[in-house]
Amino acid sequence: MEDITITLTTKPSASLRASVFSAHSPSTSRNLSDVLVVFLNGLVLSRRAWSPAISHLLSSFSDNNQHPPTILTYDRYGQGDSDHDPTDGPNTIPYSHDAHDIVSDLHQLLTQFTSSSPHLPNLESTRLVFVCNSIGCPLARLYAHAHADQTQISAYLFLDSMIANTDFVSIFPDPDDAGFDPGSLPKGVSPQELRYTRSQFRKFFHPTVPNPEHFDRRKLAEMLPFSDRPSLPLIAAPGDEKPSEKAPLLTVVGHDWDQFAEQCEKGTMAVPKQVINTFMNPTWSRYNDGLLRLVHTPGNSNTVKVASGCGHFIQKDDPEFVAREIKHLLDNL
Repeated sequence: MEDITITLTTKPSASLRASVFSAHSPSTSRNLSDVLVVFLNGLVLSRRAWSPAISHLLSSFSDNNQHPPTILTYDRYGQGDSDHDPTDGPNTIPYSHDAHDIVSDLHQLLTQFTSSSPHLPNLESTRLVFVCNSIGCPLARLYAHAHADQTQISAYLFLDSMIANTDFVSIFPDPDDAGFDPGSLPKGVSPQELRYTRSQFRKFFHPTVPNPEHFDRRKLAEMLPFSDRPSLPLIAAPGDEKPSEKAPLLTVVGHDWDQFAEQCEKGTMAVPKQVINTFMNPTWSRYNDGLLRLVHTPGNSNTVKVASGCGHFIQKDDPEFVAREIKHLLDNL
């Protein structure tokens, strides 16, 4: 991977940092010469967190005497090595730019990158593969619909997607609500633990909580109120005599319940495992089930895959697993 700096023509006073693997020779064995794999970060980990998974992916191509496609990772404005968004003014921080702005920046980045690449066609003719973690998954969904007429996203890998339609606090019952029944709680969960858990999730994950990149998440739930709609846009089906469309490939991966609960209990959150396993994990599982319904085709998995032994940051906890899932999607292209 080569580190590069990209300055968007729409924001010439700031730069984005990216890392690129360029496919220098045609991918004849798998016909991936027109494919660009784009990695979309969550809020916490930068593009560097994808490096181990990409190393495993490139090794798998080499071991099979195959040529890998072009790969792009990048840090959003205010994230990792990238400059802050030049449109963020002192009077707007910490709520400066939102998901629509990030999607617009991503489109400009991909437009410039593909047009300057000697190995890719223009963006409209490039087959995109989005590999996403956490909030990168809802960003991919928003991008897909904002630019459906200008791009072809052939495959998606959602790694523990953020639950975009919640404030996280309301996932847990409010023990101070007038209608709350303490007797409804399962054994091992107390009203005191619920109250503490709600306060911790409000402190760390509520959409109003600021983040270093000044990403305003307050209206994300309005942008994506459902996990299972709108459906991901169809793409052109190549090789047909008459123009036709088909559904993109989609793999949805969830975290390991026990591992995630343990990380919540032993980490900064210090939230009891039983509370996470009773309320958060089932809610997340239902959300992931909804994501599967974003495509309607027999070619996609009808079950959510579980990354055994992984918490929320699957690319960090098991990069080999991530590499295998990417390779599987690329083989199916």
